[in-house]
Amino acid sequence: MTVPRIAMTTPVGAADAPLVVLGPSLGTSTILWEDVAPTLAADYRVVAWDLPGHGEAPAPEAPFTVGEIADAVADGIRALGGAPVLYAGVSLGGAVGLELALRHPELVARAAIVASGAQLGDPESWHERAAQARSQSTSSLIVGSAQRWFAPDSIARRPELTGRLLHALQNADDDGYARCCEALASYDVRGSLSSISLPILAAWGELDAVAPEAKAIEIAEGVRDGRAVRIDGAAHLPPAEQPDATARLLQEFFEGTK
Repeated sequence: MTVPRIAMTTPVGAADAPLVVLGPSLGTSTILWEDVAPTLAADYRVVAWDLPGHGEAPAPEAPFTVGEIADAVADGIRALGGAPVLYAGVSLGGAVGLELALRHPELVARAAIVASGAQLGDPESWHERAAQARSQSTSSLIVGSAQRWFAPDSIARRPELTGRLLHALQNADDDGYARCCEALASYDVRGSLSSISLPILAAWGELDAVAPEAKAIEIAEGVRDGRAVRIDGAAHLPPAEQPDATARLLQEFFEGTK
């Protein structure tokens, strides 16, 4: 088993408050959550984490699976204490949330799976993108990622934040990004959803073509205690595009564990 190295931020919020763990999407960093985290920190202790080779996390030295990223997050949760935690993750970070619920259910009280699915994309496309990242760098992915990530008016409404997110993609380690793509190529927990008994919120962006409504409904109907909710005006990165709506949704979902 390979447990890749991730990077976690320093927790913010009251030390005795329930711990909230926020996971990123592929190509982004903890920047994704910076407009949501302060709202959550009023009631919770909040920490975010970076994928291998992204943000503050070191480049990986070996292949890994989405489940093994979940193992790394689990190690980080144990180190911080305060489990069971409240979890929210976007896209690949959401996939990690489902793997956490399957592999480490004792560590998670509730999980919000945002703009994600129990399976994402097709293996051939992920391997093609991994090859492109290695041969042409992540800079070659900026235009396509911007089109997938953001609703038509999101860049105009939030130019500074969307620009920083695209810069985070450019700065990501090429091989680290590629290995995350290869992890997604083999990721598929659709057959295991019925084993998840903790409460799951599956949220999709109204304009998301990567993980549309059907992906959220599949999760919500597959787990034992799930519901699906739409985030209006967002595509694939709701915490950056619609931070207030995302924060309210998470506060309402997490409320039952306070």
